[in-house]
Amino acid sequence: MDGDTLLGGEPFQLVRLRPESLARVRAWNDGEPVGDGGALARDLVMANLAQPIPPPLHAPVTTVIPVRNREVLARPATDELIIVDDASERPIPGALRRDVRGGAAAARNDGLRAARHEIVALLDSDTVPEPGWLEPLLAHFNDPEVDIVAPRIVPFEPKAPGPLSAYEARRSPLDRGEHAARVVPYGRVPFVPGAALLVRRHVRFDETFTRGGEDVELVWRTPYVRYEPASRVAHAHRTDPKAWLARRVYYGRTAAQVAKRHPGKARPLHVSPWTTAAYAALLVNQPKAALAITATATTLLARDVPPITAAELAALGSLRSGRVVANALSRHWWPLALLHPRARLAFLKSPLALLDDLAYGTGVWLGCAQHRTLDPLLPAKGWKLVRRRL
Repeated sequence: MDGDTLLGGEPFQLVRLRPESLARVRAWNDGEPVGDGGALARDLVMANLAQPIPPPLHAPVTTVIPVRNREVLARPATDELIIVDDASERPIPGALRRDVRGGAAAARNDGLRAARHEIVALLDSDTVPEPGWLEPLLAHFNDPEVDIVAPRIVPFEPKAPGPLSAYEARRSPLDRGEHAARVVPYGRVPFVPGAALLVRRHVRFDETFTRGGEDVELVWRTPYVRYEPASRVAHAHRTDPKAWLARRVYYGRTAAQVAKRHPGKARPLHVSPWTTAAYAALLVNQPKAALAITATATTLLARDVPPITAAELAALGSLRSGRVVANALSRHWWPLALLHPRARLAFLKSPLALLDDLAYGTGVWLGCAQHRTLDPLLPAKGWKLVRRRL
């Protein structure tokens, strides 16, 4: 925040606050409740320019755990527990039994239909909620527009620490980080995994997603989903090398089916057109052109924000976007990037990070072939600065 100006959010935007709005925002920063400023608060929260701090909520909760051919690691002490046996080879005593395997989406839907309570915790069988996990999630359901809230997924303490365990602790795709956010495609938290979710009972997964991706499809279909890292659920990450690589390929394969349902939302390289042009100039060995492009972007931004801020956004923003560009080259586009000498610089990573990228990218290409779509391989539409007044 700079004076009466907010810069950031998703989509990236410049917001000029009217005097009355500025006074409210300053009061909120001092700890005052929202009061009758709900419309402004809603605008800021939905734009990811502000994060709500809801009051506690006391409500009964049903827990649904889908499982197939493995042990349920934890059975939380909520008001109701439903274990859905997705046609395991050996039926699970006391579970809601499916005679035909339907996958996680179908099993969760069966549990949601059977739930007695309005709010349902969906937990995978290989998760263990940490103490106090439920309260931060439940509080968000004070807002009637919230349908899904996700906790932070953290690893179990490894029994036999090793490189893969340490890597997963740092880089697991299930861990969406330490900052709360509204879940928005291409945002700071673009998706949340289905390993642990708190949802309203009417929520339903798409049962045609029988091989993964049903969780991403659901949250992109749902208007308002929140991520709340104050709640933590431990997950038994895969640390066997073969299983770990197979899982990364599996994650990549899900992108194509999700993209067919949500075109344009699963693409790589979501950066500004100026950043794209600057890095394209570097790839063809034109550093002066890259500097000229960045200078032009700075000049244009300086019409709306102070010159120092414009320089930070254009120059530092382009530098920070280097990781996004490198990830697109080494993940989605690696078969093509290997053909370009300068693009190969994107592969200068740790061995595990590189294996992660290559396995995921391989899955993307296999999924695109299976579902006959190139959507996850196309570059995302570049963002443009949105200007608003509140």
